[in-house]
Amino acid sequence: MEKTQIEKEDIAYRQQIVNEYRADVERLARYLPWLESKNGMRVQQSYSGSGIEEHSIAFPVYDSTLMSFIKEAQRTKLMDRNYRYIYSRYRIRVLEDELRTIQRSDIRDMDALKGILSRYVMEGMTKGRRWSEAVENGIFLNVIKKMKENLDFWDHPVQTRVVNLKKE
Repeated sequence: MEKTQIEKEDIAYRQQIVNEYRADVERLARYLPWLESKNGMRVQQSYSGSGIEEHSIAFPVYDSTLMSFIKEAQRTKLMDRNYRYIYSRYRIRVLEDELRTIQRSDIRDMDALKGILSRYVMEGMTKGRRWSEAVENGIFLNVIKKMKENLDFWDHPVQTRVVNLKKE
């Protein structure tokens, strides 16, 4: 009898996580084809002005789809300002640790995925290179894929509408 109570609580917990994350993951899953197409590629160029080169400062110019993804991510509940605690708890220090954590995460580790996503989105607001790193290294792609995979496993598949991909 005790085991069935524990099983019921575990099922209820998983369903709570599914309900909490589903809508936001569906919103971001639309970008998966674009993220897959840009994996390993640069999505940022530098603009230093035209004309007087000696007095201008170069600044990054990002792909418009990346900016749409960032804005969409910022509007979700997936942003966690305390992502540093997640990095500490899961002992994440370098890129390989992030990728390993993403790969090993299951439904109970959605907070780890949320923390990794939050780090790159939030730090990108002040560190210009962070968003490009996340696309080039597959962080955004792998986090969203893993979140979707976890939700698909424990509930019906996440609905995916694809954003318009521009032919380049």
